[in-house]
Amino acid sequence: MKRNKFYIAFLLYVLGIASCNSNDFEKAYNSINTDEITSYVKIIGGDDFMGRKPFTKGEDTTVAYIASVFEQIGLKPANKGSYFQEVPLVEVSNVADKLMKFSSGKNTLTLNYQSDFVAVSRQLVDSVELTKNQLVFVGYGIVAPEYQWNDYQGVDVKGKTVVVLVNDPGLVGEDKKFFKGKEMTYYGRWTYKYEEAARQGAAAVLLVHNTLGAGYPWSVVVNGAVGSDLYLVPNDKYASRCKVEAWITGEAARKLFQFAQLDTNLIHAAAKPAFKAVEMNCGLDFSLRSTFQYKTSKNVLAYIEGSERPDEVIVYSAHWDHLGIVAPVNGDSIINGAVDNGTSLAWMFSIAKAFMQLDQKPKRSILFFAPTGEETGLIGSSYYVENPCFALDKTVANINNDLMLPYGEMRDVMITGFGQSELDQWLEKAAKKQNRYLMPDPNPHTGMYFRSDHFSFAKAGIPSLFARGNCDHLTKGKAWMQQKELDWLANNYHKTTDQYETWWDLKGVEQDAKLLFEVGYELSNSPVFPQWSKSSEFNKGVRK
Repeated sequence: MKRNKFYIAFLLYVLGIASCNSNDFEKAYNSINTDEITSYVKIIGGDDFMGRKPFTKGEDTTVAYIASVFEQIGLKPANKGSYFQEVPLVEVSNVADKLMKFSSGKNTLTLNYQSDFVAVSRQLVDSVELTKNQLVFVGYGIVAPEYQWNDYQGVDVKGKTVVVLVNDPGLVGEDKKFFKGKEMTYYGRWTYKYEEAARQGAAAVLLVHNTLGAGYPWSVVVNGAVGSDLYLVPNDKYASRCKVEAWITGEAARKLFQFAQLDTNLIHAAAKPAFKAVEMNCGLDFSLRSTFQYKTSKNVLAYIEGSERPDEVIVYSAHWDHLGIVAPVNGDSIINGAVDNGTSLAWMFSIAKAFMQLDQKPKRSILFFAPTGEETGLIGSSYYVENPCFALDKTVANINNDLMLPYGEMRDVMITGFGQSELDQWLEKAAKKQNRYLMPDPNPHTGMYFRSDHFSFAKAGIPSLFARGNCDHLTKGKAWMQQKELDWLANNYHKTTDQYETWWDLKGVEQDAKLLFEVGYELSNSPVFPQWSKSSEFNKGVRK
């Protein structure tokens, strides 16, 4: 009888703890609300922040505000007693030749700057020059052992110029398992093309553009190449990179192939396993000049210390930077970035406040991270993973958001990078409680998984989640929401019109904040480290 009484008492004790924990979670979950999210967005997307461009007064105002919010919430400074992590950068301005010249015997072909090509150099030298530099067409320029694919096999490209196609062979095939079919792998991303060419010792890269494969038109390529670029400060002045990193249009590539007396069908043949790299019967003459200066920007970081395993951490991230002040458009010169990325900063602040509402603090630490330089190449997050405040092998997951649209509640949870890791399963469990369903990004060929700060963590081997309601409006459906997204991207994305409006409905941001608070809460109290899926190109993670 005494033993039975003991078991009954113990069971009631356990159930009592479970009930207390459940009540504690619900209190925190329900503390997330649209009014508070809206107030954050109005502030961070306001004119006082001058478009939040790094190295301006707008940066100073922005990072001070974010740190003050973290402090008001009650979060601890995450970087050795500071809310700031200095990010040393170099700003490079290139002046390229207006003509790119090719020669074959006595014949010449010229391409025109901006209309046919754009070119930059990362190398921190005054000038670079190519003289009759041999060209080699290497197809997609991919080395992917898991697909038994090596475009550089059997050819020496050291000191030469490689001509490379954007995206990967899966885009033009019908096999959904071959390079993930229409979904771009990292092997298809332009950054990979430059990295692999440098590993192969090439002097220059000419990356062939097409709108479908790149995910954006030629005008976007030109806008990204004109003006200065920001990079992390290297140890080798980027001598290990190619001298020239260039894009050429698809039409320019066809002219080049004809000039080199190569069949343009080679471009289509490059997607077949039998493809072999081909030396082109021509050389390149080209030069550009560079100036550069060193600057420092800031990441902003704060955390909640775990109660049992404080060295293990879940990272929430949302970049703070935007594009600053430009020439006036209809009398407005400030690109406020209220959606990109004010809504996501508000999302992160509300999740941080919810965690602080818990009476029983999470067992693992929670880091809230606002990186700089996302718009110029994921710079702040790249610097963090090279200089982390928590060991990467103890970093459980990254949960990132970017560009959360102001159209209200959604039925879907769109995962950019669907199927990359076990984090999808954690998300699905929480989504079901909201009567929502998971869906992959409907435009996976654009490679969006590689275009926000979660990718810096993924590339470092940490499972990373980029998910939000985006495609299926709760009351108006998919077609309505698709049109609204297209309208937003056409009329507001990276424009002065990205500013708070009274018609905005941020209940969807509240919905996603609650959803991803729950995912982080469950992870923070679990001993599990989510893993990459076997099909992911990142499954050689830091915890393997």
